[in-house]
Amino acid sequence: MNLVYRSFAIWLLIAAVETLHGILRVRLLNRRLGDKKARQIGVVSGSIVLLTVAWFTIPWIGVRTAHDTFVVGLLWFLLMIGFDLALGRLVFHFSWVRILGEFDPRKGGFLAVGMVVLGFAPFLTASTRGMLE
Repeated sequence: MNLVYRSFAIWLLIAAVETLHGILRVRLLNRRLGDKKARQIGVVSGSIVLLTVAWFTIPWIGVRTAHDTFVVGLLWFLLMIGFDLALGRLVFHFSWVRILGEFDPRKGGFLAVGMVVLGFAPFLTASTRGMLE
């Protein structure tokens, strides 16, 4: 259970950092490059940000096996999907069409790519660090 609690705490950090990242992307890149190009860059920089957070925090979470990393990754993935849907609907009042478009690369939405990176980040970082049994 400690693994779940620690994973949740780190997810809160990831959600806060990624929210700040999104705000900075809109403020700094959208005006200069346009929304689609800014989102393309944002998925790369956001993935780097979350992999960096995972790199520094995965030892504290205490994963030992590949199974542990996939549990953490699934938890992060589900929590972030819920967070993004709630943020889009309740805070920004986006339509469901707009929100789902964020996940569709054909419509300029690359959030699905970032979510896949998020889901595999614990495994990628723990295995790269040589932490897995």
